[in-house]
Amino acid sequence: MSNEFPGDAATDGKGGFTRRVSRGGEGTWMKIRVAWQTRRRFRMLFYALGGGLLLAILGWFWLAHDLPDAETLLDYEPNLPTVVRGMDGEIVHRYERERRVELDFRDLPEQLLNAYVSAEDETFWSHNGIDAGGFVNAVFDYVSKLGSGERAVGGSTITQQVAKNILVGNEYSVTRKLREMILATRIEGVLPKEEIITLYLNEIPLGRRSFGVQAASLAYFDKDVDELDLHEMAYLAILPRAPEEYSRSANFEIAQARRNLVLSQMEDNGYITQAQMTDAQARPLGIVEGQRTQRSADAGYFLEEVRRQLIARFGEEAEDGENSVYAGGLWVRTSLDTELQDAARDSLRAAMLRYHGNRGWTGPLATIDAANGDLTEQLRSSYLSINYDDWRIGVVTARSGATATIGFADGDEAPLSGLPDALAVGNVIAASPSGNGWRVRTVPEVSGGFLAMQPETGRILAMQGGFDSRLGAFNRATQADRQPGSTVKPFVYATGLDHGMTPATMIPDSQYCYYQGSNLGEKCFTNFGGGRGGGEFPMRYGLEQSKNLMTVHIAMDAGMENVIQTFRDMGLEPEGIEYEPFPAFSLGAGETTVERITAAYAAMVNHGRLNPPTVIDYVQDRDGKVIWRTDQRDCTGCNMAEWDGAAMPRFGRTGRQVMDARTAFQTVHMLEGTVQRGTATRLRDLDIPMFGKTGTSTGPTNAWFVGGSPDIVAGTYLGFDTPRNMGGYVQGGNTAVPIFRQFAEETRDHWSGRPFTAPAGVRMVRIDRRTGNRVFGGWPGDEPTAAVIWEAFKPDTEPRRTQRQDDIDTMRETILAQLRRRERGPAVSTQTQTAEEPDDFAEEQGGIY
Repeated sequence: MSNEFPGDAATDGKGGFTRRVSRGGEGTWMKIRVAWQTRRRFRMLFYALGGGLLLAILGWFWLAHDLPDAETLLDYEPNLPTVVRGMDGEIVHRYERERRVELDFRDLPEQLLNAYVSAEDETFWSHNGIDAGGFVNAVFDYVSKLGSGERAVGGSTITQQVAKNILVGNEYSVTRKLREMILATRIEGVLPKEEIITLYLNEIPLGRRSFGVQAASLAYFDKDVDELDLHEMAYLAILPRAPEEYSRSANFEIAQARRNLVLSQMEDNGYITQAQMTDAQARPLGIVEGQRTQRSADAGYFLEEVRRQLIARFGEEAEDGENSVYAGGLWVRTSLDTELQDAARDSLRAAMLRYHGNRGWTGPLATIDAANGDLTEQLRSSYLSINYDDWRIGVVTARSGATATIGFADGDEAPLSGLPDALAVGNVIAASPSGNGWRVRTVPEVSGGFLAMQPETGRILAMQGGFDSRLGAFNRATQADRQPGSTVKPFVYATGLDHGMTPATMIPDSQYCYYQGSNLGEKCFTNFGGGRGGGEFPMRYGLEQSKNLMTVHIAMDAGMENVIQTFRDMGLEPEGIEYEPFPAFSLGAGETTVERITAAYAAMVNHGRLNPPTVIDYVQDRDGKVIWRTDQRDCTGCNMAEWDGAAMPRFGRTGRQVMDARTAFQTVHMLEGTVQRGTATRLRDLDIPMFGKTGTSTGPTNAWFVGGSPDIVAGTYLGFDTPRNMGGYVQGGNTAVPIFRQFAEETRDHWSGRPFTAPAGVRMVRIDRRTGNRVFGGWPGDEPTAAVIWEAFKPDTEPRRTQRQDDIDTMRETILAQLRRRERGPAVSTQTQTAEEPDDFAEEQGGIY
C-alpha cells in the first residue's frame, strides 16, 4: 500500500508531475467529463462563461491600459486664478477665466462636509471608491432611459466624481463610467478620504462660473464658506447635480424643495437635529441676485497694465507654463494705492465733464446691428459697462418718433427719454434713472490720462487712462503719444544750466528767427498768444512765466543737439519715435506719454536719478515663493547669521543718474516758482511745497500739468483722441491744473509737506528775482511776489554783487580819511578806528574792484 497522501505530488511516468485527487474529487471530475462528452448545452455554457471571462479580462485591460496614474493626484495642482494685491496688501483684483479659490481640509466647515456627503455619497467615509447599491440603481436608470434622450442619474461616488472632474473627463458613456470606477478604486488606495473630499470640494463645478465651494459661496451668497448658515450650505450641496437649473430664479421652488430634502437627509444621518432641520427648511434660499459684489478696486487701466506685464513674463494659459496668469495661482503685490486711484479717477472724470459742459450728445458709444441677433444678447457679449453715479450702459431696442426703449445686458427693458435727434436703434449709450424709465446721458468725447508715482522708486501709485476702462481698454496714461507743449521746457532749462547758465542768467525775451532752407524760408517764434516779447529777464522768470522766446534762446545757446540728448536721457522719446534737433522741439513739438514725462519729472525730484515706472513690486507662486521682483538690488550682509558689529547693511540707490543732481535741484527750485507766481498759481493755496509746469500744445489740442512734491509726482493731460482744437480759452493752467488740484485736495493725508532737499554742492544765495543781482542787505519775504528770494547755484556760479555809486563814494571817503589821519599822526584810538573800518570790509564786499 502506498504511503503517499492523496495530495502529494507524484511522477506520471513521463518525468512530469501530477497531483493525486481524493476519491470524492475523482467522482466530481468524472461527472464533469461525462457531462462534457454527452451534453452539448454544458459545453456551450462552458464556452460562454470562458469567453465572457476572457472578454472581461480583455475589456478591463482595454479600459485601464491608458488610465492616468492615480498617484498624479499626490502632486495635483488645479488651475487657479492670479490674485492681485495693492500696496497695503489688500486684495484688489483676480485674473480668472473661472472662479476658483483653493481651500485646505481644515478650512472646510464640518456641516458643509456633512451636507455634501448626505447629498452625494452617504457611504463616502466607508466605501472603497464604489457604492454597489448606487451603481446598480444607476444601471437600471440608464437602461430605462435608453432611446429617450434623457440623461441617466450618475450614481457616482464622491471619489468617482474626483476621477471624472480631474482625470477622465465628463463624456456621457458607459465606457467613461467604467473607467471612472476603476480609477476610483485606485484613488482610494493612494489618497486618504480627507484629501479626496478636499479635491472634490475645490474642483466641483457649481454654476455662475464657479468651481469649488469657496468660489460658489462668494458667487451665490457673497460670503466665505466659514460664514455660511446651515440652509446655505445645504443649497450649495444640491448644485453638483444641476448647477445651472438650480441657480435660475425661475427654478427657485424646485431648488428649495431639493435643498430641504438634503436637510432631511442630514437629519436622518444624525448630522443635525430635527429642530435645526425645521429651522433651516423654513429659510428662503437667500441667493444674491445678479452679479456678486465685486471685491476689486476700480482701477481697470492700472490692472490691465499689470495683466499685460504678467502675461509677457509668465504666459497666459496653463500650456504657457506653470506660473501662467490664468492657471498658475500667482500672488502679485502691486504699487496701487486705492485711495489715490479713486482720487485720480474722480478728478480726471470731473475735468472731462467740466470741459464737455452743455455741448450736448456727441453720439453713441458703439452701434450694434440688429441683423446679427438679439440686441441685448450682443450687448452682453460686448462686456461694455460703466461705473459712474447711477449710470448704466444699454442699447436702444426701439424708437418711434419721440418714444424709445432701452435694453440692458441682463435683459431688462424700459422707456427712454431725453432723445437726441440722431439716436437710432442699435445705438449703445449711457443712461441714468429718470422717473419710471431712463434718460440718455453723454460720456464726454474729450478724454485724457492721469498718472501718479513715487519719485524715489518709480512705483506707480495711481493710473487713469480715460473715463472708464469698461468702455475701452486704450490707456491714455501709457499708450497715447501726445505733444506735451511747455511741460518739456524744464529739460531745456536744465540743459542751459549744464552749459554755463544759471537761474539768474539774463535771457533775451525777443523774437527769434532762423533760416530753414530755400524751401521753408525763415521761421520765427513768438510767445504764447503771438507776443514778440521785449527786454531781458533772468532764466527763472522765463520758466515761471513759460516764455517761448526765452526758451528758444536758451535752447539755441546751449545747442539743440544737447537739448535733444537731455530729452533722450530723461526717457521722453516714445518707442519708435526719434526727436529731431529742431527749435520747435524745445517748445514741445515732439510726442511723449503721461507715463514718460511724469517719470522724468520724478527723476528731477530724485536728484537726477531716473527710475523706470513700475506697477508690480513682486510676484509669488501658489506656494508663496517669490519668483520675480522689480527691485533687484543686492543687500550684502543682510542675511548674516550674527551681527558682526559693523554698520547695518544698506541697499544702494535705485535708478540711474541721468542728470546732474545739482542741475535737477536748480530746475525743481525754479519750478516751485511756477506754483508760487507763475502759470500754476491755482495750486498755491494748497499750502504744500510743490513744483510743476503747465503745458498747452498748439491749437490748443492738449492741456497739460506735471508736478508734485517730494512725496508724489503726477502728470495729466486733457484732449481729444484724434487731436483737434479744444477752444482758444483752453490752457494748461485753467484746464489741467484743476485736475491735479482736486487730486491733491482729496488725498491730503498722503502729502507730508516736507520740503525739497538740496544735494551736496548747491549754494543758496539771496538774489533780486527781477534782475538776477545778488542781494546782501535784504532777506526773502513770505510773500510769493517778494523781490528777494533764495536761489540755487552751483559753486562759483553765483552772481557777484554789483557796486552802486554810493558804495564807491563811501569807499573813497574812507580811504581819504585814512590818508588824512596818517598826515596828522595817530590821534584816533584803536576802538574808534575799528568802528570806522570794519575788519571784514573786503570779505563783505567780495573784494575791492
